[in-house]
Amino acid sequence: MDRVDTCLIAIRRILRATELYSRELKLVAGVTAVQFRVLQIIGERGHATAKEISVQMRVSQATVTSLVDKLVRQNLAVREKSETDRRQINIHITAAGRQTLAEAPDPLQQRFVRKFGAMEDWEQAMLVSSLERVAAMLDADDLDASPVLDTGDIKNVLDH
Repeated sequence: MDRVDTCLIAIRRILRATELYSRELKLVAGVTAVQFRVLQIIGERGHATAKEISVQMRVSQATVTSLVDKLVRQNLAVREKSETDRRQINIHITAAGRQTLAEAPDPLQQRFVRKFGAMEDWEQAMLVSSLERVAAMLDADDLDASPVLDTGDIKNVLDH
């Protein structure tokens, strides 16, 4: 097998692992990976605004609003006016949302973060450089993407 095939197989394995995890998460927890990440951020902070979530996830505030709408409809999060600034809306996780976090399979990106963190600094730098190069080779270096391992376009992910 030549190097081109080896690279394409590695890329396909990454895509497939992401796809399989997304299906498992949806089946077990009833949320997409992106919705799950929003729940995690809210759970870690106690509460958050849509702007805070959008900054952390590097997606638009409109995208976060759509994600939160779905979480609210599933009773996993609630919106409440801030006690200190009545113009601000805080998003809180519900008991059902905490249960979803507790029962969901280990997030794929957290597995990656743990293993990436165990690598030597030079290995991390080499991997980042290589992945950025692959993204550029696929003309994907300018695509809007959050640090969430999920398949498909963000708009399609919202519909699931």
